[in-house]
Amino acid sequence: MRFLPCADSGLLIELADLEAVQALYAVLAENPPDGVTDLVPAARTLLLHLDPQRANIAEIEAAVRAVKPVDAARSGGDLLRVPVVYDGADLAEVAKLTGLTEREVVHRHTSAEWTVAFGGFAPGFGYLSGGPPELVVPRRTESRTKVPPGSVGLAGAFSGIYPRESPGGWQLIGRTDLEIWRVDREPPALLRPGVRVRFQEVG
Repeated sequence: MRFLPCADSGLLIELADLEAVQALYAVLAENPPDGVTDLVPAARTLLLHLDPQRANIAEIEAAVRAVKPVDAARSGGDLLRVPVVYDGADLAEVAKLTGLTEREVVHRHTSAEWTVAFGGFAPGFGYLSGGPPELVVPRRTESRTKVPPGSVGLAGAFSGIYPRESPGGWQLIGRTDLEIWRVDREPPALLRPGVRVRFQEVG
């Protein structure tokens, strides 16, 4: 665990891997140290936003080192159920890459409980971890210039849902009508770090 001050309003914590980030985030989100106003997880870091008027970096570092990280999968985050039509353009390719049938791909995707590890790429885009190792697939060799909003995809060990039309190189296996990101909603993003996700197949 390495601590890097970011000006007077941030403290970046470098950790060993994503699992360590999720474990630390889960406990700090429940009980943030005094002076911490926000937590931003990433693949191997956790950024603490600080209130410069209240935060004492040395005390915050000591408080973080003293906490006992928890299993993020058992931290009791909100559960979001996502209805999906599994007719994605890359479903056959994912089946080929994994050695599974298309139905087996769908079954494994819907059987797992995923967790939003961190956000990125676009507002509302959550990187979902915790899926079965059989569904680990590479990104497409060539990205699409337009991916429709609601597209459900796989890339590496992650699953994700495109919140709006954008370029993208994830392997698309389905689509959902659920509005993942909406600016007039509070909070705007459904896929926030710590939220648990279950995909459900619909016709």
